[in-house]
Amino acid sequence: MTDGLDWPALMRAGMQGLRLTPDAFWGLTPAELQVMLGDPGQSAPLLSDGLEALMAAWPDAAQS
Repeated sequence: MTDGLDWPALMRAGMQGLRLTPDAFWGLTPAELQVMLGDPGQSAPLLSDGLEALMAAWPDAAQS
């Protein structure tokens, strides 16, 4: 049974294109991989400026 996903292409994109380790690749959800690959049907991938703004607005640890 196939689920319609092109696993060889996804594995190449994740492990060769994004340079993920196999453990990191298989630890991702399909949605997380889609965001990392910058799905053309969605908004543009998050760039460093956008990430920095999110990190400033929602810090992981309390700042002193």
